[in-house]
Amino acid sequence: MTRPRPRLRRFRLRVLVRRFAGRARRPRVLWPLIAVATALCCCGGLGLVAVLGVVGDSGAADAELVACREALGAGDPSALESLDDEQLDNGLLIAEVGLDMAVPPRGWVIAVATAMQESSLRNLPHLGADNDHDSLGLFQQRPSQGWGTPDEILDPHYSSAAFYERMLQVEGWEQLPLTVVAQTVQRSAYPDAYARHEPMAVALVEEVAQGAAGAAAFVGDLRCAELGEVTAAGWARPTPGPIWSGFRTVARPDHYGIDIGAPRGTVVRAAADGIVTLVTCNASLNGAPYSCDIDGSPQVSGCGWYVTIRHGEVLTRYCHLLSRPEVSVGDQVVAGQELGLVGSSGRSSGPHLHFEVEIHTVVEQSAATVTVQRATTDPAAFLTARGIGFECATTPADCDPVHGDRVWTEQR
Repeated sequence: MTRPRPRLRRFRLRVLVRRFAGRARRPRVLWPLIAVATALCCCGGLGLVAVLGVVGDSGAADAELVACREALGAGDPSALESLDDEQLDNGLLIAEVGLDMAVPPRGWVIAVATAMQESSLRNLPHLGADNDHDSLGLFQQRPSQGWGTPDEILDPHYSSAAFYERMLQVEGWEQLPLTVVAQTVQRSAYPDAYARHEPMAVALVEEVAQGAAGAAAFVGDLRCAELGEVTAAGWARPTPGPIWSGFRTVARPDHYGIDIGAPRGTVVRAAADGIVTLVTCNASLNGAPYSCDIDGSPQVSGCGWYVTIRHGEVLTRYCHLLSRPEVSVGDQVVAGQELGLVGSSGRSSGPHLHFEVEIHTVVEQSAATVTVQRATTDPAAFLTARGIGFECATTPADCDPVHGDRVWTEQR
C-alpha cells in the first residue's frame, strides 16, 4: 500500500501545470488512429501501439495529463516505496522548479535521476572528512567550480534551477541519452551511474505530476506525446498500429512479443536510446537459407530482417523489416530514430512489426564468471509504465498475456 505523499507541494505543482499549459492550447491528439485490420502471424515478440481519439480544448492541461495517466496507467508507484518523505519531497521540488522554468518534462526526469545518483535526493551539508571535495546539496554542486556560494547551493530551489540552466545549455540535449546529459552537466567520476536511476525518476515524476510520464518529452506545452514523439519517460512508439497478437496469450504461449499491424513501408523507430548490438537476416525454409529481401510466409522460420538494441539492462528487438536496416552494429541510436521499414520477411503472413523486450539482471558475479538472469516480458505493461499506450485490434483473448515472463539464466 502506498503511503500518503506530501500534499502542499503537489497542490502547488498542479497550479503551475495549469498556468504553464495555459500558454498554448489547441486540440490535443491523445492517440494515433487504429490501423485497418489484417490477419497476421509471426515468429513471436513484443510490441506497443496506441489508441485513437482527438479531444478538444475542454479545460486545463493538468486534466489532460490525468487523462494520459488514466488511459496509459503510466508510472509504477510501488517503485517509490524505498524513498522516504524527505526524498519524495525533494523530487517533487525538482519537478516543480523545472515546470516553473518551462523546462520540458524530459528535463525533470534527467534532473531527478541526477539528484538520485549525486545525493540520494537529500540536501546534503558538508560531511567533514567524508565529503567529496567541496560538493554540497541535492546535486553535489561545488562552489569552487562556479555553482554558487555554499548557502546558495544548499537552497534546493537555487540548486535545481542551476542544474536546469546548465542542462539547457548542453547542445542537442534533447537527442542525447540521460547519462550523457547528466555527465556533461555534472562531470562525475562515475558517468554511467545516472542511467540506473531513470526508472525510479520516471516513477517519481509521474507520481507528483500525474500523467507526466506520457507527456511529450521536449515541448514546452504539457500534453500527451503524439505519434513519433518521445515521452518524458524517454520512450517512443516503434511504429503506429494496433496490437494483433499479444505476449504469451492462451492460443500462443510461445509468442514472446507483440505483433503490431502496420502498412508495408511504415517507418520503424528505436523505442529508446541505446546501442545496436545485432543486425541480421534470420530466415530459413525446410532447413535451407531463405532470402529476407522477399516476403516470407507462415512456413518460413525466423524473424527476417531484424535489429536488436541494448538500452542498459533492457534489450529491444524489431523483426520482419522490409529490407536491410538503416543502422549497423555499434551505432548509438536515440529514441525515435529510424531503423528501417515495416515488411513481411521471415515467418510472416502480412506486413507488421514484431517487437520484443528482454530484461537482463546480474544475479551473481565472481572473478571468472557473471550469472545473468534474462526475462522476456509483457510489452504492454513495460511500455505503458513508460508513457506508451496501446490498443488491441481483435479480442482480449488475442492480446492479453496469461503465462507471465519467460525467465532463464546464463553464465558469461
